[in-house]
Amino acid sequence: MKLLIIIVDDSDSRPLMDALNRAQIGVTRLASTGGFLLEGNTTLLVGVPDEQVDAVLAIVRSTCMRRQRLIPQPVAEMPGSAPLPIEVEVGGAIVWVLHVEQMQRI
Repeated sequence: MKLLIIIVDDSDSRPLMDALNRAQIGVTRLASTGGFLLEGNTTLLVGVPDEQVDAVLAIVRSTCMRRQRLIPQPVAEMPGSAPLPIEVEVGGAIVWVLHVEQMQRI
């Protein structure tokens, strides 16, 4: 059995959870905060038999696409200057796959 720890952008969490549920794969959602843009992330815990890991990863790949977003730069201290937005890459997913000796539903 494997435990997948999946961290995704908040905007990707609902579509990913819906896709996993349609595939009859259970998921537990934990709220978390990212360090880069200080925006919300979602951490998902998914426990599956070894043979389902590739199916879960395929769902993650098809649901959590990387994309570009414009964000404002911090306000400059120079009078009369306006901050220009910068483009950053957001989205995607970070996935850890861990071996699990035992899992019980109680």
